[in-house]
Amino acid sequence: MTATHTSKDHPHLTKFTLWIMTIATGLVVANIYYNQPLLADIAHTFNITDKKAQQLSLFTQIGYASGLLFIVPLGDMVKRKRLILIDFVLMILSLLISAIAPSILILTIAGFLLGLSSIIPQLLIPMAAHLAKPHERGKKLGFIMSGLLIGILLSRTLSGFVGEHFGWRSMYYIATGLMLAMWLMIFFFLPEVEPDYKGNYKKLMTSLIHLIKTQPKLRMAAFRGALCFAGFSAFWTTLVFLLKQPQFNEGSAAAGAFGLVGAFGALAAGLMGRLSDKMNSYKLSGYTLLLVLISYVVFYFSSNSIAGLIIGVIILDMGVQATHISNQSIIFALIPEARNRLNTVYMVSYFIGGASGTFLASLLWKNYQWTGVCAIGGGLAIIALAAHLLSYQKHVRN
Repeated sequence: MTATHTSKDHPHLTKFTLWIMTIATGLVVANIYYNQPLLADIAHTFNITDKKAQQLSLFTQIGYASGLLFIVPLGDMVKRKRLILIDFVLMILSLLISAIAPSILILTIAGFLLGLSSIIPQLLIPMAAHLAKPHERGKKLGFIMSGLLIGILLSRTLSGFVGEHFGWRSMYYIATGLMLAMWLMIFFFLPEVEPDYKGNYKKLMTSLIHLIKTQPKLRMAAFRGALCFAGFSAFWTTLVFLLKQPQFNEGSAAAGAFGLVGAFGALAAGLMGRLSDKMNSYKLSGYTLLLVLISYVVFYFSSNSIAGLIIGVIILDMGVQATHISNQSIIFALIPEARNRLNTVYMVSYFIGGASGTFLASLLWKNYQWTGVCAIGGGLAIIALAAHLLSYQKHVRN
């Protein structure tokens, strides 16, 4: 299903290149999450319900999953840098449309296109795995994942602050400027990587099914990742509504500030990358899934406590990001010449999980408020841990 991996020379992963990839990863992935602390403000602008506003976050994540499925596999078939630069153009246009959107419908369509085009980190991460030396692949991936996770978390802090003081539209204008600057950095400094796959697009997409059928480690990693990110998204999508309740009476800036707290957990990504180079990935995943479960127990008892929510956020973000790094270390070691497609299968599952978590949380919030959100987050963590333990026992026997 794939072309033979050649021995042709490719660029080395220098520190400068690694930093460019990390910064680009953090800034681009932030585009998907800027809207979450702004949902209440957007609902007020267009005079719609909170549930209606939450559809913006849902469709942005669906767009991202669509981009992962239909665009990311091209990284195995076409020149990586060229694909990234073209994708940036669609992203910049989507941000501009979001900034001037006259209705929630236009904003939601732009959100879908923004998600569709914000898949550049998932082209850069396999590229880094390709360029890195095998014995330090986990370390390099952990470094880039630090950028990705800090981008996810601090995006909420930035957008919450901007939304509170300058209005939600300003955030999209700022993001447009950041993407223009990043396009220039990529154009001038990112090396080009020649593809290994020689087939056509139809065969490329068909090979995804073959990978799912033949790679049990890929299937298990995708399942773990999807459930973890579903719980993660459920929490972050509804946090702003919890903080607006009388016991807190806080706005979007407070919801965004929790991103600063989560960033401390994200800083551990480098450590987790090093651990994945040295420790059994299956054992590591078991411990990290347990952290996710513990975080939701903390959240359940913290519906009236800022301190409890802070502790829970740190545990949740450490657990989710560590599970993610462990999963990617496992899948990138499977078939080197198919890393983009392996990443596609994994990340499509991951963000379908995120969209599902957002959807479930919006339903449960309406009827059960914070208790419902904690129930879905904790329940998903239990399912993921149980499935992982069963898979680990089978792995040990084999």
